[in-house]
Amino acid sequence: MPQPEMIDPRILGQRIAEARKARGKTQEEVAVFLGYSRPTYIAIEKGERLAKSDEIIKLAAFLGRTVHDLVRPTEPIVDLQPHLRAVAEKMKGTDEAALNNAIVEFQRLAEDYLELERMMNAPLRFNYPPEVALNAHIDPAEFAEGEATRERRRLGLGDQPIINLRAMLEWDVGLRIFYWDLPSSIAGMYAYTSDLGCCILVNRKHPAERRRVSMLHEYGHLLVDRFKPGIDYLKMPGRKPVNERFAEAFGLSFLMPATSVRQRFHDIVRSTNDFQVADLRRLSHFYFVSVEAMALRLEQMGLISKGSWQFLKESKFAPKQASEMLGLRPQPINDHPFPERYQFLVVSAYERGDIGDSDLAHFLRCDVVTAREIVANTLSSRELVDSTGEEREMQLDFRKSLLTGVS
Repeated sequence: MPQPEMIDPRILGQRIAEARKARGKTQEEVAVFLGYSRPTYIAIEKGERLAKSDEIIKLAAFLGRTVHDLVRPTEPIVDLQPHLRAVAEKMKGTDEAALNNAIVEFQRLAEDYLELERMMNAPLRFNYPPEVALNAHIDPAEFAEGEATRERRRLGLGDQPIINLRAMLEWDVGLRIFYWDLPSSIAGMYAYTSDLGCCILVNRKHPAERRRVSMLHEYGHLLVDRFKPGIDYLKMPGRKPVNERFAEAFGLSFLMPATSVRQRFHDIVRSTNDFQVADLRRLSHFYFVSVEAMALRLEQMGLISKGSWQFLKESKFAPKQASEMLGLRPQPINDHPFPERYQFLVVSAYERGDIGDSDLAHFLRCDVVTAREIVANTLSSRELVDSTGEEREMQLDFRKSLLTGVS
């Protein structure tokens, strides 16, 4: 922890107040816990009195935060939590405690990411599409199809599958995508601020194919309701709002471009004079989507009969078993909680000596031993020796320049 004289009492007070509100505690309750009068505690929140080291440690424990969270030297970012909590309160039948904990962690992860960027002087480049307005006279699914095609074209993606979707959305678009454990009924969360840009939290417990749909669903919200934080269910009761219908269609259209899907479908039919269940499974594997998503996309495009997926579902079709029978290799899956770039920033800061072991463990949300293993793995690469074909491990130096004439 920084020395007390190095901490800005105003910023510390703001962070303590934010943590107290997120914990649902009153100023009176915190004052009683510390054994102080309410005016004395209020002076800490206002920055008129700097809390002592032992007080900060006690406050962190009482408010469910780490000391690191409270003593960050930078101004707090716009609080993501109030709007998300307002949405969460309307969600009946959801694990409220787990959801609220995830909202708190979402805020922490976003702040950690921004702190790392400031530390390394490496701001994330935002390459966002302009906002678009939904029109009551235009079908949102058709509108989403056009926007997905336009967005792929803007990013130079063509119409082929995108396997490393999360990395592409982070590096090429500037989205901050975290994976975290959420109640099973929730697909993800979305929030946008001027400091952070677009932040997305995807349910880590869901299959990889579902996570890909979820992150693109939230991306759809960036287009049509950018400044409205939200929490998305897997299934919603009643008719979906128009913005949700747009986001859902945008994700599926982005993953399975109509021109590409139609061409591949026609190629299969021309060569075999049929389109069988095995072809459906191969196609879903090619686009890295679930069999359900692939079947519904083909139904929506009028390429297979309506109700085909329902028939397969009632027949207890097993996609995993089908993959094994067809010899389909698993797609590469990245289920790390943190974006690739976030992890690189942590490792770079550690290698440069800007953070120590305890901060390393904090940023990576694990113990020190595991954190060091992550650093070692990040800084090593397995390569083939040309002459023998054997594998060898190479150590990487993140700080070494590859520019001509730079030592």
